[in-house]
Amino acid sequence: MNVVDIMVRDVASVGQDTSVREVASLMLERSVSGVPVIDAERRVLGVVSEGDLIRRPEMGTYKHPSGWLSLFLSEDESARDFIKTHGLTAREVMSQPAICVAPATALAEVVRLMESKRVKRLVVVEGGKLAGILTRRDLLRALLASRSVAPAASSDDDLRKRIDSMLLDEDWAAGAVVNVQVDNGHVQLWGTVESAPQREALIVAVRGVPGVKEVQTHLGRVLPG
Repeated sequence: MNVVDIMVRDVASVGQDTSVREVASLMLERSVSGVPVIDAERRVLGVVSEGDLIRRPEMGTYKHPSGWLSLFLSEDESARDFIKTHGLTAREVMSQPAICVAPATALAEVVRLMESKRVKRLVVVEGGKLAGILTRRDLLRALLASRSVAPAASSDDDLRKRIDSMLLDEDWAAGAVVNVQVDNGHVQLWGTVESAPQREALIVAVRGVPGVKEVQTHLGRVLPG
């Protein structure tokens, strides 16, 4: 599944000279937590999110860095912080550059970017212009709509082979010694594991194989030494 399959095309966006109050009003009106900032050609300049608007002097939530913390900020950094917290337009308070992806980007890459960049949304750009947006909420919708693409096993022997093959591909399962027995889709795991998390991971992995109806474990712990 790719970005184009789940992205939102009707994007609430603002111009760089849009006032902070107008940005906040639009976000509340559209029930979104962030909006792209674009120029006249719909090129993405940045993003204004809830996080960019919560430290404000109007609300009494801005606190000037003081004491030892101020020692770590250069004059330029202090100036930029002042602009971001006191700015009156989208251009002044937006986070930039925006983290962008193409419509053909795989969702696995989307999740990697969200986690590594610590962002809740990615701007979708096509031909250098705003094409949509994708948020964590859209990923949740994709989860609810998703179905397993692998067909169920044709027999218990086929199911056992699939489970064995799947476990061989998982690095975390390397230290486990597991014998898999299958009877009418009911799986029993016999053997030893190195830890409780490894046992739980085995159960989760096997339970997710199409055709498995139930998982029972008979797995002992390997004693150290």
